[in-house]
Amino acid sequence: MTLGKLAEAPKATHSRAAIGSVRGYFTQVFAVSDAEVRKLRHDPSELLTRALQPAIWLLLFGEVMAQVRGLGGENGRYLDFLAPGILAQSVLFAAIFYGIAAIWERDLGVLHRYMVSPAPRSALVLGKATSSGVRGLAQAVIVYVLAVIMGIAVDFHPANILGVIFFIALGSGLFSTFSLIIACIVKTRERFMGIGQVLTMPIFFASNAIYPIEIMPPWLKVVSMANPLTYEVDGLRALMLAGGASKYGLAFDAAVLVAISAALVAVAARMYPRMTA
Repeated sequence: MTLGKLAEAPKATHSRAAIGSVRGYFTQVFAVSDAEVRKLRHDPSELLTRALQPAIWLLLFGEVMAQVRGLGGENGRYLDFLAPGILAQSVLFAAIFYGIAAIWERDLGVLHRYMVSPAPRSALVLGKATSSGVRGLAQAVIVYVLAVIMGIAVDFHPANILGVIFFIALGSGLFSTFSLIIACIVKTRERFMGIGQVLTMPIFFASNAIYPIEIMPPWLKVVSMANPLTYEVDGLRALMLAGGASKYGLAFDAAVLVAISAALVAVAARMYPRMTA
């Protein structure tokens, strides 16, 4: 064997080891995610109950507020403007209470089994965030069906559908991870429910989900710009609607959501083991 081949052998070994580590990491993420998604398959009625909320917002709130001038955005039709916001809201409301499942897991002893497994804590958090994204996609199907029935101009181009899936999964994972952090802090179901209810409304109303940012007072505009839901809605509005456009740019929307998600996963991975204390 030549000297060149001897020098290349350790590099190849390190490369295979790195690929194996990455593959093993994402296998662990998938295992946690799959376990969470199976819970949804065992209780499909949960999807039906969640269908009521976007239906109420679109049919009641949307039809009433459509009569108010100046709320339709650039396209002029308020229901078209509202539909992506309600989709994001449905995902938010489902994800923000995701942390209560972690409290249940701790009480049932499931969390202790997670903690003694060799899986990195970040893989556990990412697995739960991924499963939350799958639940968010179920919400998207419901909103799309309602939108078609109500005559909303939905864009069904495959690339746009994939983009909507990406933003829903990203937004759902972000808010479910945020929910997990809250659960790690409060540690009880009663406190979590109270805090979750307090947080959802400000996040929702301090965004561009149901009215344009342009009509907000200056202080609320600042809050909205710091709100990740604003960028999720902006991306969904560009991809979901025929002729839709992003105010900030799809790349910027995605970059903001990815950056915030990464920061939240890092925080949650450090705090998650404390739930067993």
